[in-house]
Amino acid sequence: MLRRIACGILLGATAALGVACGDTSTVPTELPTAITETFTGSVAPAAGSTHAFVTLTGGSIKATLTAVGPDATKNVGFSLGTFNTTLNTCSAVLDNPAALQTFEFNAIASSIGAYCVRVYDNGNITTDNVNYTYTITVVHPQ
Repeated sequence: MLRRIACGILLGATAALGVACGDTSTVPTELPTAITETFTGSVAPAAGSTHAFVTLTGGSIKATLTAVGPDATKNVGFSLGTFNTTLNTCSAVLDNPAALQTFEFNAIASSIGAYCVRVYDNGNITTDNVNYTYTITVVHPQ
């Protein structure tokens, strides 16, 4: 009798395993479409400048400080963060207070949202007493 029960359990487990290993199909995950936005502007001594952008899905964000002038050997403050559309403010998540030209942030947006980049005077612009111009390139999910 015990032998019949053991055979029945083994037969049932084998049948369940066969069903679990049956024909399954996996839908390929589609990667979000990336878009590139370019922001330009100038920063006065003791000031900063913010640019907002929106992602419609999660994915990779790359923000690059592509140009700084008039002296590209000097550093400026550069941030990547979340943008509060109600208060019109940028909350830095990643910050480099001494970013040189070509510096980049690489981050992951977990979902749809408003994000921002910011360039600010870290003291060098005030010392030079002249506005700095800049270009930022942001690649993010559409």
